Amino acid sequence: MYLTQPLHRSLQQRPHEVATICDGRIVTHAETFDRVGRLAGALRGVGVAGDDRVAVLALNSDRYFQIIMAVAWADAVIVPVNTRWSVKEIAYSLEEAGVRVIFVDDAFSALADQLREQWPRLETVIHCGDGTTPDGMLAYEELIAGATAVPDAHRRGDALAGIFYTGGTTGFPKGVMLSHRNLFVSATACAATGAWSAEGTVLHVAPMFHLADLASMIAHSLLGGTHIMLPVFDPDAMLATIAEHRVTDTLLVPTMIQMIADHPQLADFDLSSLRNVMYGASPISEALLGRARAAFPSAAFVQGYGMTELSPVATLLLDKDHDDPVRRRSAGRAAPHALVKVVGPDGNEVPRGEFGEIVVTGDHVMLGYWNKPAETADAVRDGWMHTGDGGYMDEDGYVFVADRIKDMIISGGENVYSIEVENVVAKHPAVTQCAVIAVPDDQWGERVHAVVALLPGATLTLDELREHSKKDIAGYKVPRSLTVVDTFPMSGAGKILKRELRKQYV
Repeated sequence: MYLTQPLHRSLQQRPHEVATICDGRIVTHAETFDRVGRLAGALRGVGVAGDDRVAVLALNSDRYFQIIMAVAWADAVIVPVNTRWSVKEIAYSLEEAGVRVIFVDDAFSALADQLREQWPRLETVIHCGDGTTPDGMLAYEELIAGATAVPDAHRRGDALAGIFYTGGTTGFPKGVMLSHRNLFVSATACAATGAWSAEGTVLHVAPMFHLADLASMIAHSLLGGTHIMLPVFDPDAMLATIAEHRVTDTLLVPTMIQMIADHPQLADFDLSSLRNVMYGASPISEALLGRARAAFPSAAFVQGYGMTELSPVATLLLDKDHDDPVRRRSAGRAAPHALVKVVGPDGNEVPRGEFGEIVVTGDHVMLGYWNKPAETADAVRDGWMHTGDGGYMDEDGYVFVADRIKDMIISGGENVYSIEVENVVAKHPAVTQCAVIAVPDDQWGERVHAVVALLPGATLTLDELREHSKKDIAGYKVPRSLTVVDTFPMSGAGKILKRELRKQYV
């Protein structure tokens, strides 16, 4: 199992079919194979050797796809950089991973000098944008044109494929080490469930630095698909692209789904080609799921639950399970490559229906955290990844994620799981997005606090929200305070950063 394997398969089976479409560039599988081999040769030419780390800081593009493959082809390790990070955070990841070569596009080329100041061992910057290559950088297309293709190193198995820094929802990012086996096992398992179309057309709008998109990229490459890349998520551009190119598959996060489902011109676009929508990164409310299925009536919806440390999928909620009002509140059942259980503080499995920590094992569990053996030992125990997510499993093996264990609210001695409250709050007709957090309270210790974004022109008072919520949940779970915001702080993976919301109350 190796990351570049789909390129060899596609060259053999469909060399002249389209591999990628991006910004007017249409590249076949044979052309992609040649460009990746040449780019790997160029990397060797600038001193990249086995196990070297090579970073990429760029928006989505066909070149991003080529870079990921070329780094593996050259026997090196890819380090995708979160495009939402500050210069300080980027420099931290480059220094910690020991990166000497980085690709940057037009959006981030201006940061190169600052990054070099903070990490002087950054020797080579390759400009992979369409604009003029800045001084002191190498031009991507010139490198490929002037290079000789080298044989694929066939880096494989348990060899390190990439260092993927966590999204930072729990603090400063950690570098997650994933092998070729990790990535391939997760991607092929998802493909085997039928969650993606064979020889379909996949639209990449989720950030390509995020592991979920990489997993979908590998799966679709194995299935012989065509990849279309949009630089960033834009609802208008996404809808137009689906209609123009008859897109069959896409990966979204609930924030994106909400923007599409509530788009004022949604009915103007022909979306009948869309067959599969995979979503994840954060839970989706029942109210939003209903609007999403109305927006994409021909599409099957599959939820993937997991984390970077799990390459990234642990469980899947298949489309048929969305029709069951109880099961659609779950994260589904263990994916074919995973074994999942729920354990208590002593590490022993708890009875079905009882709350505990969700733990996962399988060939998709990370190798560890880069240069952090203590954190690795704490997270992976006897081969089981301790997710930090609290939840329970029902008698049929469906996993219900209640909350991050650290996010559980204890109000008046009662445990409150934010996701349960969020599902109720999200049903209010004025609410488009919400988060529920604990804030200090003199009487209750902690109180349930709702943060909401509203539809344009809508209003919502605390009393109205409380009356709405009391219909579905116990009184101690009903929000005791409310903040209305225009936007939420988000991680690069599309998760609401609850720690940022809590800061004003500390």
